Amino acid sequence: MYWYLVFYGADWIKREEAMYFLKTSASFDSAHFLHGYKGKCANLHGHHWVIEAEFSSSHLQDDGSCRGMLIDFGDLKRAVRNLADSFDHALIYEKNSLKPDTEAALLSENFHLVPMDFRPTAENFARCFYEKLREKDLPVYRVTVYETPDNCAVYEV
Repeated sequence: MYWYLVFYGADWIKREEAMYFLKTSASFDSAHFLHGYKGKCANLHGHHWVIEAEFSSSHLQDDGSCRGMLIDFGDLKRAVRNLADSFDHALIYEKNSLKPDTEAALLSENFHLVPMDFRPTAENFARCFYEKLREKDLPVYRVTVYETPDNCAVYEV
């Protein structure tokens, strides 16, 4: 029999039962740069980012309109889509990496700026999106963020 540990809610639990998995995705286009990086990505550039979020549970709902479902796909799609929309067509940058005058000039032009507490890498986005979905009490277990069709970062707990 196969046993494995899973972090669920605030507890690590030993599981042997079957798991159900759901996956949904959304995408957004944005610009970013990696402040302090020594390479091409130090320059302002853009990506077509794709967020894939995976959800799991060992049981399905047993009553109500979602009977026989892990969770309503509409709820999952909406949560992931809202995340993507909040970053769409924006300049995403690490706080304090732009000169105050530059930031003020961009804001005066009504650009959509999204300052982050972290360097905007695919790895950090994967963790950020995972945490934002957990804050909504969704049973997320893995988030994959593609910055190109061939390159992605995965965050899983």
